[in-house]
Amino acid sequence: MRTSIIVNPAAGNAAQAARLQELAAVRPDVRVLRTEGPGHGRELARAAIEEGAELVVAAGGDGTINEVVQGLGPYRDRARLGLVPLGTGNDLARTLAIPFDPAEAFALLDGDRIEALTRKLDLVHVETAGQARYCLNVAAGGFSGQVDEALTDEMKSTWGPLAYVRGAMKVLPDLTGYETTIAWDDQEFERVEALNVIVANGRTCAGGMKVASAASMEDGLLDVVIVRYGSLLDLAAVAARLLAGTYLSSDEVMHRRASRVRIAAKPGMWFNVDGELVSNDPISFTVEPRALSVLVGPGYAAEGQGG
Repeated sequence: MRTSIIVNPAAGNAAQAARLQELAAVRPDVRVLRTEGPGHGRELARAAIEEGAELVVAAGGDGTINEVVQGLGPYRDRARLGLVPLGTGNDLARTLAIPFDPAEAFALLDGDRIEALTRKLDLVHVETAGQARYCLNVAAGGFSGQVDEALTDEMKSTWGPLAYVRGAMKVLPDLTGYETTIAWDDQEFERVEALNVIVANGRTCAGGMKVASAASMEDGLLDVVIVRYGSLLDLAAVAARLLAGTYLSSDEVMHRRASRVRIAAKPGMWFNVDGELVSNDPISFTVEPRALSVLVGPGYAAEGQGG
C-alpha cells in the first residue's frame, strides 16, 4: 500500500523523528514528507493523495493530525488515515489505542495488518464564520478556549501535558459565564449559562483529560458536555471529578447526544477544534457517520465507558 508519512519536525524530539526516518527508509512503499510551517500538513496531505497515496499518516501531535485531516477530508474515499503520535497531548491516539512509541506505532503500518486494523470512524463537519472544516477528536469552547488562548509553544515544550494545567491556572482569575443558546438536531434553541462546552467525537483532550469517557467514534452521535457556570467551590468540585474521570454524573454537568449541534453565546465563546483555535462566532457541528477510514491500535474499543 502506497504510504505517505507527514512529519511535523517541531513535535516530539529529534530522536523520535530520526528513528521514524530510519524505519521508513527500509520501506520502498513509504515516503516521508516534512512540514515547514503552520498549514503545510494540509497541503502535503492533499498532494499525497493526488499523487496516489492510499495511506496518509500524521506523525506529530493533535495539531498535525488536525491539518492532515483537513487535507484528507475531501478525498476520504481515496485514502486512509494513520497516526504516529509525537506530540504533547496525543489525545486522539489515546482513544484509538495507538502506541506512543514511534517504532510500535510504525509497526501498525505493515501491509499485512492494515486491513484488520482499519475502522470507519465518524467525521465531524464544522461551520463557523462562513468557513467549513473537519473535526475528528474534540472541540472545546468557553473555559477551554480561554486556556487555549493562554498556551504558548514555549509552555508546551517546557511543561508537556502539564502545560494545560499551567494554562488553566493562568485564566482562573478571569472565569467567564457565557449566556449560551444550543439547538440539538433540528429542535429549538434552549438557553444555559455555561462555563465550558465540549463537543466530542473522541474521549480525551488536554493531554488525557477524560472529557467524554462514554463517547463512541462509530455511533453517528456527538457527545456534548456542558459545565454550568457556578461558584468557584462548585467548579473546583467538578474539576476534581474530571481528574477522577467521574464528572459526567455531576449536578453541574449536562451530558447529551445529538447528530447535529448549533451553539451561540454572549460574550462570544472561543472554540478550539482538535486543539486549533478557530472562532468565537456561532458554530455548528454535524456528524458524517463512519466517513473516514482510520488505522487503530489492537487495543481499540469502539464503545467508551461512562464517567
